[in-house]
Amino acid sequence: MRKIFYWRLKHREIQLGDRTRLMGVLNVTPDSFSDGGKYSDPDRAFARALELEEQGADIIDVGAESTRPGSERISVAEEVRRLIPVLKRLKGRLSVPVSVDTYKAEVAERALDLGVEIINDPSGLTFEPQLARAVSNHDAGLILNHMRGRPETWAKLGPMPDPMGAITRDLDAAVSRARHVGIDKSKLAIDPGLGFGKRKEQNSFILGRLGQLAALDLPILIGPSRKAFLAHPSVEETDFATAAAVAAAVLSGAHLVRVHQVREMRAAANVADEILRATAI
Repeated sequence: MRKIFYWRLKHREIQLGDRTRLMGVLNVTPDSFSDGGKYSDPDRAFARALELEEQGADIIDVGAESTRPGSERISVAEEVRRLIPVLKRLKGRLSVPVSVDTYKAEVAERALDLGVEIINDPSGLTFEPQLARAVSNHDAGLILNHMRGRPETWAKLGPMPDPMGAITRDLDAAVSRARHVGIDKSKLAIDPGLGFGKRKEQNSFILGRLGQLAALDLPILIGPSRKAFLAHPSVEETDFATAAAVAAAVLSGAHLVRVHQVREMRAAANVADEILRATAI
């Protein structure tokens, strides 16, 4: 059975481990892997956030910069231009917390000022370590992802010789960076970063060995949704593949799963939760 954690955010505490929590993806980018441009209009993004909450999302994760393989980095000004109108619409309108997917300290600061409760850093504090200070100043939650290299260079990277060993060591170092600026351990969660500089077959290996990250004694989040290693000829088939990966992640110890299709993946996670409970008995 998964260990129970109490994730302390500024205005609430979320119990993790009793059931799988779903983080619903809301991309406000023109170039994301699966839904680029679909919700770049603030009104459509607002409506989608409400829909995700209604479908059972426990957290809404808003991203304004794509981290798909080969994507280019954007400026702070451009990320703010995409993000802030959406966050202004969402402020005070959801009963679930909002997370923002960014590695930029300045963007995080602006988002946290608008009521965002979690920063989801895809770089694990390797791109802008000062991001941790913004999170600490706002008493927010922080998700530390494992990223190898940068999206624009992933195609050139060789395979990882010891995926779980490297991920565990790097995430442990990221946790140390966060703790060094005063972020309490109860505010942290970790993510092995599926697809973030890993070869196709290594993502399946990480899913199967996810339980090894329990050694870091932190809640585990994972984002298999529509990743390239699950890709099939149609979106529908890829979503079925995602459901299989979600179930596998839960059975391997994930506390939170980041997904695009909340209603469908809730069903998959519920079955996996029941199996976990039956195994514990």
